[in-house]
Amino acid sequence: MGGDMKKIVVFVMSVLILMLACKSDQQRKGKGSATNTSGKSEGVTMTFQITSKSFKNGEAIPQKYTCEGTDVSPELSWTEPPEGTVELVLICDDPDAPMGNWNHWIVYGLLPGTRGIFEGAEKLPGIQGTNDFGKTGYGGPCPPPGKPHRYYFKLYALDTKLGLSPGVRREDILKAMEGHILAEAQIMGTYSR
Repeated sequence: MGGDMKKIVVFVMSVLILMLACKSDQQRKGKGSATNTSGKSEGVTMTFQITSKSFKNGEAIPQKYTCEGTDVSPELSWTEPPEGTVELVLICDDPDAPMGNWNHWIVYGLLPGTRGIFEGAEKLPGIQGTNDFGKTGYGGPCPPPGKPHRYYFKLYALDTKLGLSPGVRREDILKAMEGHILAEAQIMGTYSR
């Protein structure tokens, strides 16, 4: 019985070591779940972050950037993406919408040297997709009255150029990005009416 117990302990320890090794390898490649780090590159951890002067992460988005205001896009800026980034993609969505995830803004074809988008920018350093309002460009928060909704501005660093035409929808972007995401950074704001 003692010998069997030792075999079980050795087996469990082996499985744990293998799991930790796989997790470490996944982090090193930067292909893990949505995260603000790209993993390790030549022994150095690079941080990839997105921020806004228009609102703070986790706080309310000012009315100016919503359908109840002038509905202009907020200012966004980000740090240097991980090494190997060829294109950046920005997607703003509301996972709390009654009909499911609602897309407010899609920008792709952003060059890796781009470090932000000005507030209310008419001319963007990328290509705009079609949002769920059926328009190309930014459509601000416009939730039904009630509890606050969360609005995520997600920035993806890709290892390839998507080469998509203007006006594509989120589904096409997500499909094209599959297997090419080096890192993701996000900022979230809330809004209620």
